[in-house]
Amino acid sequence: MVKELVKRYEAEADQWDPEPRWPAVIAIISVGGLYTSLPSSLIAGPKWLFPTVVILLLVPTIIAHRTGMHRLNAILGFIVSGILTLALIVSLVLLIDALPQHKESPGDLLLSAASLWMTNILVFALWYWRLDAGGPHQRDKRREHSEGAFLFPQMTMSDETLAENGQEDWSPNFVDYLFLAFNTSTAFSPTDVPVLARWGKILMMLQSLLSLLIIALLAARAVNIL
Repeated sequence: MVKELVKRYEAEADQWDPEPRWPAVIAIISVGGLYTSLPSSLIAGPKWLFPTVVILLLVPTIIAHRTGMHRLNAILGFIVSGILTLALIVSLVLLIDALPQHKESPGDLLLSAASLWMTNILVFALWYWRLDAGGPHQRDKRREHSEGAFLFPQMTMSDETLAENGQEDWSPNFVDYLFLAFNTSTAFSPTDVPVLARWGKILMMLQSLLSLLIIALLAARAVNIL
């Protein structure tokens, strides 16, 4: 009996696949790429400074995760997300300032606003992914995701329904939070994922506000061009 239980546990452990981190890494690198594509007037400091700082922090963050230093990994992750958010807000302020002064061509301004809109999605997806249910490391410890700041549809399904759909061990990963962030930037509200925690509501309000400002700038500039 004991041997059977051990074998069953080992079989389940072999099937358990912790959440991959590479989508978040790609998102961070993408933010760096979008930032460097902005005109110099919309960037605080030299162009090379921001991506250099992000890479210098990203490398030890990955190493900390690989070596099991999860607390250090979380701290570095928060620092990276904070820097990305600060750079986004600064560039948006500079974009708003540049609009009436005609410092940049209409085409450059439109492309810059589009880049900032995509950056907004990626940055807040990283925040939701980093904060929900204690972060990715804490979620990896649990085979099921039954509580958190966001009520995903899978969390309301019965065990039988999840098993029928092959999602009995379902847990959100970065793509789920990216989908949430995309909906927030387009609909200015969650669609199929209600927000339960106050910090989640505050972040979503901030993301919606930034997205609204960027889209308003895009619309205003488009009208002026026409």
